[in-house]
Amino acid sequence: MYSVNHPLVNSRAILYNTVIKRKPKARRPRGGSWRLPVDFLTITERGAQLSMSRKTLAAAFPYTLPVLMGYLSIGIVFGWMMAAIGYAPTWAAAMSTLIYAGSGQYLAVDLLANAAPLADIAFLTLIINFRHLVYGLSMLEKFRGMGWRKLYMIFSLTDETYALLAGVQPPSGVDEKGFYFSIAVLDQLYWIGGSVLGAVAGSLITINTEGIDFAMTALFIVIAVDQWRSSRQHLPALLGAGVTLACLLWLGPDNGRFLIPALLLMVVFLLILRPSLEHREEAGEA
Repeated sequence: MYSVNHPLVNSRAILYNTVIKRKPKARRPRGGSWRLPVDFLTITERGAQLSMSRKTLAAAFPYTLPVLMGYLSIGIVFGWMMAAIGYAPTWAAAMSTLIYAGSGQYLAVDLLANAAPLADIAFLTLIINFRHLVYGLSMLEKFRGMGWRKLYMIFSLTDETYALLAGVQPPSGVDEKGFYFSIAVLDQLYWIGGSVLGAVAGSLITINTEGIDFAMTALFIVIAVDQWRSSRQHLPALLGAGVTLACLLWLGPDNGRFLIPALLLMVVFLLILRPSLEHREEAGEA
């Protein structure tokens, strides 16, 4: 027999005290029912939440496939352009993660290559991204009640994500807010992945990138055509085209100065016509 001070006996005692003796056990209070340990309930709840997030991601993924194809393509182009002006892939990844503005990032390539002043970069970025004001106004109801996720939804509202959120409906049995959040997260992951792939490829292969940035314009055209076909309300699109053309003829194309007045006029007209447009939409659904 081993003595009390034998190492094997001590190791068994330590094992018993740390694992067996202190293990949470189900217990039944006097006159009550059995209760499961708190640790077990916490693990179960976390498992259910994880399962729900996987279910939501799986439901959102098929809806994001068109964006996957588009973002990989134009993301690769952006990364390739960054590599062409001498920036490492880490810069492309950082811009796509922290800035995440497709057309703004395309513009940034030219500005960085020409060492443009910060004031010019800020002004041109404002002009290009001012359209997001219109996007945000139309997403007020969908983003309501999203908690901390609302901040990310505002940040991640790109043209392609907006196009998806504006027309998609979550499948039955899927959390609505989680579904929208999953679409936004997946879309940004596609963009980051494309940017990194393009930057790595561009650092290894040198080609003439002149005109390659037309890929962004082509994607916008495809999105606009798809929205036109899927929507019964064409008045907002016609209004936007008409106001933009009028401002272009009035102010001229120099430095894109017609864009902000055009966008402001569109916001005003859409706010005025919003009750009428919503009434027509409800009448069409009925």
